[in-house]
Amino acid sequence: MLAEFGPNIWIADGPTVTAAARFHYPTRMVVIKLANDDLVLWSPTALTEALLSTIETLGTVKHLLAPNSLHHTFLGDWQRVYPGATVYAPPGLREKRPDIRFDADLTDSPIAAWAEEIDHAVMWGNRITKEVVFFHRESGTAIFTDLIQQFPHGWFRGWRALVARLDLMTAAEPSVPRKFRVAFTDRYAARQSLRHILAWPTEKLIVAHGPPITNGGQAFLRRAFRWLAK
Repeated sequence: MLAEFGPNIWIADGPTVTAAARFHYPTRMVVIKLANDDLVLWSPTALTEALLSTIETLGTVKHLLAPNSLHHTFLGDWQRVYPGATVYAPPGLREKRPDIRFDADLTDSPIAAWAEEIDHAVMWGNRITKEVVFFHRESGTAIFTDLIQQFPHGWFRGWRALVARLDLMTAAEPSVPRKFRVAFTDRYAARQSLRHILAWPTEKLIVAHGPPITNGGQAFLRRAFRWLAK
């Protein structure tokens, strides 16, 4: 259910989904309440009546966004419930989901509706996906999707556990998986994006697949992306 993470920001964990090669991933969404009581739903998870009723006590759902081209499974369900909400597409998702009506694209340009409260940066240069990273200013929280992950030991079994370990998905600290590191084929573009992210006064982090970071966020990000900043 919905759990408060900071001032005007909440987390809701959803069901586990199956990805390529039958790797199982937990799902997580973030709800941000803007100063005008409009709600931004980041990476909406499975829609349930209980979750819906709780969210509607916070404000009015006005913005639905997918943070990368991999996190979109439940977006259409939420659009059907909130047809008047603005739906934002990260790079590559319009072509992948022609069944969803997208109203705006997430690019390097600020989003006028929340530019004073939420910053964002597209991590360019990756061949797997162009993830859009967000920063909620009021709570000092950076929000990552797949670029930072940490699964508990025992989450994966058999050969998948071995792959996850080699990929740094089960490292001692949340890390950028090796497959994403290799996929940054345009390191110059990626470093430009990273400079933007590291300039944020990040105190905390929310990640889709791993435990939240509740303090020392900026120092953590510098460690996590040291391999790219070199």
